Amino acid sequence: MIKVENLSYTMGDSTILKNISLTIPKGGITALVGPNGAGKSTLFSHMARLEMIQQGQISIDGMDIRHTPNQEMARRIAILRQDNRVASRITVEKMLMFGRYPYHQGKPKQEDIDIVELTLAQFQLEALRDRFITELSGGQRQRVMVAMVFCQSTDYLLLDEPLNNLDMYHSRQLMQQLRYIADTYHKTIVVVLHDVNYASAYADYIIGMKAGEVAMQGVPQDLLTEENLFDLFGVRAPVVDVNERKMVMHYL
Repeated sequence: MIKVENLSYTMGDSTILKNISLTIPKGGITALVGPNGAGKSTLFSHMARLEMIQQGQISIDGMDIRHTPNQEMARRIAILRQDNRVASRITVEKMLMFGRYPYHQGKPKQEDIDIVELTLAQFQLEALRDRFITELSGGQRQRVMVAMVFCQSTDYLLLDEPLNNLDMYHSRQLMQQLRYIADTYHKTIVVVLHDVNYASAYADYIIGMKAGEVAMQGVPQDLLTEENLFDLFGVRAPVVDVNERKMVMHYL
């Protein structure tokens, strides 16, 4: 599990995170939701060790992330950032092999090759394997980056807004893929999402953030009420049941 204790973060005169304490259960999908500027990506960056901890502590399976060697952390957590641009001319297949680097250290073995082949098939990327990343559309590139994270074979996958640049078909396909990965490979997936309906449809647990604090947390069926959504987003919207899931009709 990921345990965050008394985490605070300031930037200049602005307080971005305010004394956050929470526990993300091991296994399944946990979604971070909330309005723009709520602190979701900043909290994500701290858990991913992309931002230095100013105050507080974060541990993963009991290991303090500040004192765990990079090599060990690379075998524990895999990360997809919002800013995932790739400037170099590298093929899709080689990009996925890059996800195996913590294991092969530049000398791929048969196991690494097999995992890349499995991932190409699982993410329906076989037809793109020899294409350069710079030649792909934004949606294709996003799928490749998520596949690379999966190739890292870690217990924890941290994904910051993975649905960016994806159309309706590929957004649903990716969330279904994440659900399959969590259930089949017993992974713990922490994902920052803007659309609460995707969180409700696919997440086991939701953490709602507002103004740098954890405003609410719980299972989707309990958390997604009209009152909670108004408190979190300031929007009045009906919540309806669809296939035993709560869906928010905020489009009307």
